[in-house]
Amino acid sequence: MPLQQRLLDEMKTAMREGDALKVSVIRLLRASIKNKEISKGRNNPLTEQEVLETVISSTKQRKDSIELFTKGGRMDLVAKEQKELEILQTFLPQPLSLEELKVKTESVIKEMGASGPKDMGKVMKILMPQVVGRDDGSVVGQVVKDLLAKSS
Repeated sequence: MPLQQRLLDEMKTAMREGDALKVSVIRLLRASIKNKEISKGRNNPLTEQEVLETVISSTKQRKDSIELFTKGGRMDLVAKEQKELEILQTFLPQPLSLEELKVKTESVIKEMGASGPKDMGKVMKILMPQVVGRDDGSVVGQVVKDLLAKSS
C-alpha cells in the first residue's frame, strides 16, 4: 500500500479512536507532503521515495527538538516530542540490522570494485538509496568507512 494511502487510513482510524495526538502528527506530516507536491509543480505527484524522505525529515526534526528541550530542561515537551517521534517511526520501514547493513555494503563494494577510502563517496551514492529510511546516514557512512579501510 502506498505510504500516502496508509497515512490517510491511519488518520481515519485515529479519528475514530479519538487519538488526538496521532491525528495531529499525521495531519502535519500530510501537510508537509502536500507542500512538497506544490513546490514540485502541477501534475507532479511525489514518488514513494520523496514521501518517505518527508517522513524521515519529520523524524529528524523531532529528534532535534527532543535534544534541545532536554538541554533546556523542558521534560514536558520532551515527552510530547517523544510520543510524536514514536508515531512517525511507525511509517518508516524496518531498520536494517548491523549484519544486514554490512552484507549489503560488502555487495556494493564488490559490485563497484571499490578498493579503499577514496571510493567512499561512490559507494555511498549507490548504497544510500537502497537503505534510505532504514538506517541513519552516519551509521551507514561508518560501516562503509570501516569496510573500505579493511579492503585497502
